[in-house]
Amino acid sequence: MGAYTLRLCEDRLTETARLVLTACPRVVYVLAGDIFVTTGGGRAHVTVDSTWHGVGSCSLVAGVHGATILRYELLRGASAVGDTAAAAGVTSRLLNSPLLTLDETGEYLMRCDRVDFAVGGEALPHRHKGSGVRCLIAGELEVRIAARHGRVMKPGDAWFESGIEPVHAIASATTPTSFIRVSILPRAIRGQSSIVYVDPSHAAVKPRKYTVFVDEPITLP
Repeated sequence: MGAYTLRLCEDRLTETARLVLTACPRVVYVLAGDIFVTTGGGRAHVTVDSTWHGVGSCSLVAGVHGATILRYELLRGASAVGDTAAAAGVTSRLLNSPLLTLDETGEYLMRCDRVDFAVGGEALPHRHKGSGVRCLIAGELEVRIAARHGRVMKPGDAWFESGIEPVHAIASATTPTSFIRVSILPRAIRGQSSIVYVDPSHAAVKPRKYTVFVDEPITLP
């Protein structure tokens, strides 16, 4: 078994600002504006509410209106710092960086999806087949982990779910609620849901919409 960090940063880039990143499994989600991602394999234009995924070194350049992105990275080590060096026109904020213990001989995938709750929607107590980091991008969400007192998440708040402890989530009663999630999951469930309800009968209730952006096998760094 090995120690890894799943790091989430929010980066704000001014017009045409450039952020250079070293190699690691990574997902970038664009919250606002747009970016151009350049790698050894070419150049991609990534617009709002869409993602880019890669494992090699890359550079991100904001469009003419700037950009705000969520940058998820899987790094080796219990206290991985990675490449958070300041760049001109870029403001970075660490949102979450939990420690994961992963089987170094195991086969994993990196999944990024968006979860949208209807007004007053609820995710009844459940677990997942792997761990991940969530970031709220709209509305409000009360998150109760392992029956502890709930925390009300607001846009920009991030939290970690181990997959082991049961989670109960209750969305705002007045406005639609959404979050972006990146999980490290067994490769064997590629294309399948990772959720396991505490009460199996709750699996028939579908109060949320899922949009999967990335569901790709990775090699641990």
